[in-house]
Amino acid sequence: MPSAISHQPSARRAIFLDRDGVINRMVYHPDFGLVDSPANPDEFILLPGVSLVVRAINEMGLLAIVISNQPGVAKGKFTEELLEAMTDKMHRELALGEARLDAVYYCLHHPEASIPKYKTHCDCRKPKPGLLLQAAREWEIDLRGSYFIGDGITDVLAGQAAGTRTILISSRKPYLYEALSEHKANPNHIVASLEEAITLIQEGMQ
Repeated sequence: MPSAISHQPSARRAIFLDRDGVINRMVYHPDFGLVDSPANPDEFILLPGVSLVVRAINEMGLLAIVISNQPGVAKGKFTEELLEAMTDKMHRELALGEARLDAVYYCLHHPEASIPKYKTHCDCRKPKPGLLLQAAREWEIDLRGSYFIGDGITDVLAGQAAGTRTILISSRKPYLYEALSEHKANPNHIVASLEEAITLIQEGMQ
């Protein structure tokens, strides 16, 4: 089980980013009537403005780290190799905008996985904070001085559990407040876009 991280003033700070819906577009599958994560590099498309936001994180001297559940591997929707190919495409396309992710952490598990080796109740699947704690150990990150930006309640809960500040991207406010209350999720900020989130952080650092 991931251990707690001591919060050192000299440690680095990071902006943790959820992936699907924050960095890249979700994919609509008309045959099933579902919106889901991309399952191959052709489906992986960066959202507008993401390169500018990640480059801004780089220029602020903060680490840019992706934290993402990817249960499609556990459910047999795509392979680890395809996930790696999507990650490579993400890095390449961000680099075209002179932007850089410092690290990417994925949870591949799911408690109802169709592939046995991924079927587990793990400590890394959000809303648990395992991946955040792992990143903090490996990069000597001050979690209390860091942010987690995501578009889901699980992102908020994972950030809360790890001790980061949290920013939720959402425009569904009437429904949202009820859901946040139900799950005891208390984001520090709710914004309408990733650009708004990074502007808020920039202003807070001035």
